[in-house]
Amino acid sequence: MGMGDMRGTGDLSRKGRPVAGESAGASAGASAGASERDAAVVVAESAWVLVLFWVGCGVVVGWLAPLLADWLVTLPWAPLDGPAELLSSVPEPGRTIGALGVGVLLGLVVGFLAVHESLTVSVSRGRVVLTVRDTAQEFGCDEVDLVVRDGKQLVLLGPDGMEIARDDCHLTWQRLSDAFVGHGYRWADEDPYREEFRRWVPGMPGLPEGADALLRARAAAREKDTSAEDARELRRELLRLGVVVRDEKKRQYWRMSRRP
Repeated sequence: MGMGDMRGTGDLSRKGRPVAGESAGASAGASAGASERDAAVVVAESAWVLVLFWVGCGVVVGWLAPLLADWLVTLPWAPLDGPAELLSSVPEPGRTIGALGVGVLLGLVVGFLAVHESLTVSVSRGRVVLTVRDTAQEFGCDEVDLVVRDGKQLVLLGPDGMEIARDDCHLTWQRLSDAFVGHGYRWADEDPYREEFRRWVPGMPGLPEGADALLRARAAAREKDTSAEDARELRRELLRLGVVVRDEKKRQYWRMSRRP
């Protein structure tokens, strides 16, 4: 046996039998390694980084606001001249301190909203959990056939090609890919069904009964910034009909799943 073939043979100087302690240690090490591989990996944006980023933006806005107000009041006509005159009339240092305070407060509000809206992904060998806005979607490993990066969205595809999840994603793609592949999931950097999508226009043929009305309602919901949850619910209704939807700017594209 060559030197290269002797890995894992144990200590052969002791009548060919490894010491009991060594055997137990090797078994424990293997179990620990398996546990580490099976443990869930959570990929999420840092809440502190998001909040501090928006607070920093708020500080910049608060610092610039008095300077902008001073400039606006010198113009013969300018938008928001009333608020600009009011801000310019506040004496220093109260004006700058107040503007910075308001900027910090606005930054905190936007930062916490960004954390609330961000996607968190938990991956283990047994399941995948996607959490957005305190709402979690859980999928068993047998439900997830392929994990896809589609532009700035994370997509989970089932064995029949049906989309079971699609969420906006601002996480590091390499971290996500490593987490999924490391737990045995297939990963693709492009949707394999992308060429099957067709742009939806009202009344187009080929859709199952009721799908056109749902797409009309979803188009109307997407026009309103406050109706994001309605658009997600209508997507789920379309999936029940076997219709997969993807968005590109203000347009909707659709394809049929490959259910038998």
